[in-house]
Amino acid sequence: MSDVSSSAGLAGLAGLAGLQSEIVSCRACPRLVRWREEVARVKRAAFAGEEYWGRPVPGFGDPAATVLVLGLAPAAHGGNRTGRVFTGDRSGDWLFGSLHRVGLANQPDSVAVDDGLALQGCWVAAAVRCAPPANKPTPAERDTCLPYAVRELALLAHVRVIVCLGSFAWDAALRVLASGGSTVSRPRPKFGHGAEATIGGRVLLGCYHPSQQNTFTGKLTRPMIDDVMRRARALGGVPDPR
Repeated sequence: MSDVSSSAGLAGLAGLAGLQSEIVSCRACPRLVRWREEVARVKRAAFAGEEYWGRPVPGFGDPAATVLVLGLAPAAHGGNRTGRVFTGDRSGDWLFGSLHRVGLANQPDSVAVDDGLALQGCWVAAAVRCAPPANKPTPAERDTCLPYAVRELALLAHVRVIVCLGSFAWDAALRVLASGGSTVSRPRPKFGHGAEATIGGRVLLGCYHPSQQNTFTGKLTRPMIDDVMRRARALGGVPDPR
C-alpha cells in the first residue's frame, strides 16, 4: 500500500515494507478494530458500491524523504475506505493540493491508491493508524500506536522536518522524538500554526489540520498551509521539480 522509490537503500525499503505489513495486520486496540470494521461493513451511502479497506492504514511516500507530514488518524470514509492516509477525503484534497503547489507531489488529487500520486522528498503518515470514533483516539490507543511511528521515523533516516497537522500530531511527534532518544525541552514546545521547534536535529513545524472544521471557517486558508509546506520543503532541502 505504499509508493516506494529506488532512491532508498534496500535495507530501508525492506524495513518499511515489513513495518507496513505489521501495521495493516494490527488488532491491538479492540475499540478501534470494532469501529473501523463496522464502518467498512455498513458504509456511507455515497460509497455503497465500494469495498472498504477497513484495516490500519500505513504511511506512504518517498522512502528517501526529508519531510514527514504527520496527521491524526485515517478518516472513516477516507483512508479507512481507500487504504491510503488522507486519500479520498476533503482533508486530503487540501493537503495534497498544497503539496503539489509547493513541489512535493506530482498531482493535486488523491482519490485512490492507484491514482498515480507520487510524493517527492515527502512521506505522509498518521499518529494513530486506525480510524477512531468521532476522530478521537484515547490516550491508551495513541500510546499503543506510537511505537509504529518511532520505528517508521528510524527507517526514514533522512527526515529533517516533521510537519504536524494539528495539536494531536504535534504532541505525538514530541513523544516519537523522545522515544527515539531525543531530548525534549521543558516546558515542552507549544503547538501553533507556523510554530517551529528544533529537537534532536529535526525541525517540527506546526500547521492547523486541514479538516473541514478549519477550512470551512477560514481558520486555515490555502496560503497558510502553502506557507508551512513551502517552509518544510526549504528546510528539507527538497528541490522544486518544476
